[in-house]
Amino acid sequence: MRIAFYGSSLLSSYWNGAATYYRGLLRDLAGRGHRVTFYEPDAFDRQSHRDIDPPGWAEVRVYPATEEAARAVIAEAALADVVVKASGVGVFDDLLIEGTMAAARPDAIRIFWDVDAPATLAELQRGGPDHPLRRALPDLDMVLTYGGGPPVVAAYEALGARRCVPIYNALDPETHHPAPPDPRFECDLAFLGNRLPDREARVAAFFLAPAARLPDRRFLIGGAGWEDRAMPRNTRWIGHVGTADHNAFNATPLAVLNIARDSMAATGFSPATRVFEAAGAGGCLITDAWEGIELFLKPDEEVLVARDGAEVAAHLQALDRDRSQAIGAAARARILAEHTYARRGAQVDALLRETAEAKRERTAA
Repeated sequence: MRIAFYGSSLLSSYWNGAATYYRGLLRDLAGRGHRVTFYEPDAFDRQSHRDIDPPGWAEVRVYPATEEAARAVIAEAALADVVVKASGVGVFDDLLIEGTMAAARPDAIRIFWDVDAPATLAELQRGGPDHPLRRALPDLDMVLTYGGGPPVVAAYEALGARRCVPIYNALDPETHHPAPPDPRFECDLAFLGNRLPDREARVAAFFLAPAARLPDRRFLIGGAGWEDRAMPRNTRWIGHVGTADHNAFNATPLAVLNIARDSMAATGFSPATRVFEAAGAGGCLITDAWEGIELFLKPDEEVLVARDGAEVAAHLQALDRDRSQAIGAAARARILAEHTYARRGAQVDALLRETAEAKRERTAA
């Protein structure tokens, strides 16, 4: 099928946590015979921070961040068998959801793909029944979500979605895998994440507080926006870390830390990309506690779970290199067996074929 996908960016992970997710899923779908065109705006300085070249498995259309250009690419939705509007494009989101779904052919499959369901649902509640996405929901064939589990499915269906299916983050073993240690990333605990308002307090509690508690240990933080944040003397900030360095970043430290944003921690069932990237590299992961973690990794054997900063510090103090490597190896084996983008791609492919057949049957009747 011809898939027109309107998202934030395929080419750049700069201020774009969905990049790895898009790449893993869409590359797998292309391998299954689908033809993907990805439409991304030239916005937020992402095009000057590309970390992949345009891939052979998708056509990437970068358009100026203007209304005129957005309307021009919206018109191309009429050429597709599957039209996908993702959340969080960042420019002209309302125009894109209204325009692409109106431009889609009657026989095309219409999808809203939510890569931040807790935030989107909160926006829909604030916007009321006149919110453009809420008005569009009853006419969509399905909503696919980056995570969220049963609470998100129930919320979307209550707002009028015909069908909502979580398509969780996963691992692409061709891009995220074990790597030799890199001196740039040597430390006891590393955290990678941009500075965001709904995560900063949790970073302070789960990362900076343990650093202050353990002055003899070395802490490393990567990601944009932390340059003016006061940190303990044993904590080093290294700025944006491109995807090419993620494997070494995850494989080198004694442990790596995952911290969910406020909304995702509250909703549960929302593993971040870094959970799978760290496991894929064989890293020993410590994560903040959230409902549903056991669906992906087994606590104490494949991941260490902390309810607060004191537990992060306790895990770190009890951890030696042998146990770190054992946890990382167990996590990698679990993720390779159950949570790859090949599995997620098969899930989406089956949904598309099932939906296309149902639409054909309705038309024939």
